[in-house]
Amino acid sequence: MSQTVRLSPADNVVTAITPLEVGNEGATQLIPRGHKMAAEDIAKGAPVRKYAQVIGYAAEDIPAGAHVHSHNLEFRNVDAAYEFSTNLHPVEPAATKDTFMGYRRASGKVGTRNYIAVLTSVNCSATAARMIAAHFTPERLAAYPNVDGVVAFVHGTGCGMAGDGDGFEALQRVMWGYARNPNIGATLMAGLGCEMNQIDWLIEAYGLTPGPLFQTMNIQDVGGLRKTVELGIKKIEAMLPVVNDVQREPCPASDLTVALQCGGSDAWSGVTANPAVGYACDLLVAQGGTGVLAETPEIYGAEHLLTARAVSREVGEKLIGLIKWWEDYTARNKGSMDNNPSPGNKKGGLTTILEKSLGAAAKGGTTPLTGVYKYAEEVTAKGFTFMDSPGYDPASVTGQIASGCNLVCFTTGRGSAFGAKPSPSMKVATNTEMFNRMTEDMDVNAGRILTGGATVEEVGREIYEMWLRMASGEQSKSEAQGLGDYEFVPWQIGAVM
Repeated sequence: MSQTVRLSPADNVVTAITPLEVGNEGATQLIPRGHKMAAEDIAKGAPVRKYAQVIGYAAEDIPAGAHVHSHNLEFRNVDAAYEFSTNLHPVEPAATKDTFMGYRRASGKVGTRNYIAVLTSVNCSATAARMIAAHFTPERLAAYPNVDGVVAFVHGTGCGMAGDGDGFEALQRVMWGYARNPNIGATLMAGLGCEMNQIDWLIEAYGLTPGPLFQTMNIQDVGGLRKTVELGIKKIEAMLPVVNDVQREPCPASDLTVALQCGGSDAWSGVTANPAVGYACDLLVAQGGTGVLAETPEIYGAEHLLTARAVSREVGEKLIGLIKWWEDYTARNKGSMDNNPSPGNKKGGLTTILEKSLGAAAKGGTTPLTGVYKYAEEVTAKGFTFMDSPGYDPASVTGQIASGCNLVCFTTGRGSAFGAKPSPSMKVATNTEMFNRMTEDMDVNAGRILTGGATVEEVGREIYEMWLRMASGEQSKSEAQGLGDYEFVPWQIGAVM
């Protein structure tokens, strides 16, 4: 059995399934597991190809059998010729309509969980919010079995920022999006009173209507921290019976909106877990549901594959506009798009952002790209969509949940302990070794595709079926361990003043 895998006949590198000693599979150097080996002589300056795509350029002459990594592979900015709507594969609607047991809201949307949120407008009210939420222990909530918990969503910004522009608008979209997420049954919004991010402005801008399930307060108006905490507890005590009255009912799979996310990626992410999630996304789209890909820096170099899948030139142009914004953003901050691969990514065999992106984009499956959205903007299109965000997982998932995602699917190769209330998060391992090492944290082992004889389609269906079970109330491993209280991280854009 070969100890390397070649992903396309057009590739001039192969990937080591196990560590290669000198002489093994033609190796002229030690090749770590998951790393690339030159399958042929590659001249200095020539493109290096994986996935039948360019992942970088040889920084020196690379002989066949040599280790190909950051010491001899260089990154260059993308200069792609984009095509639009040339690779459209509309999915056939599923013959059988799948369902799950969800919480139907007055908005028409469906929740997979039933939380009460304590949202803060500014860091200055974070302690009050945490004290309010901490009061509602499992013992105090035992009388309300349909309430999943009271969660404080606090952040480190909200003041010392411009009162308009990208940063201010993104923060307001996040706050509005969490308040309106179908996994939230009721919201208490707490501020200080003098901050730049005024609660009243948010209510006016987004048409939020105060009522029994949406309450606001400011520390300065209430009269201090203690009084604010006491008032907040009373407000939530009044919400609890109303939120608890909501019952799960059968809902179509078309009401699911899944955040497609990866973190701690390795060389196998684009071979096993991400393609399997992509297949699950295709199954969901066939049911009329929605998948939301994000992390704009992590599709850099693969965006031409997505524009070819765009349902219209307008949708494709929106995606290119995001790419150009990120190129400018990183240049202004004296960075590079290639700063994205982390030390862990590189240790796992990934060398450039181009290589990482080609694997990450596989989470989007094969169906047409139906919409492109700003960070935390409400996703209204059905099917496979894209939302702008950084590659930093907590900030990215925060935006996806604000956009309406009621489930999160997170692939990882190095291993990640991650959760994201109020939307349950499942984790898919790219390799069996890590799955066995972190079995308490991983829900699905996609490493079986590489070493266990499973197919992408089999693992993809396993993932999709777990989405339905999670949506009906089954806890993922991260959820069962209590993860998700500290992963609310709105993307902070712009100067801190």
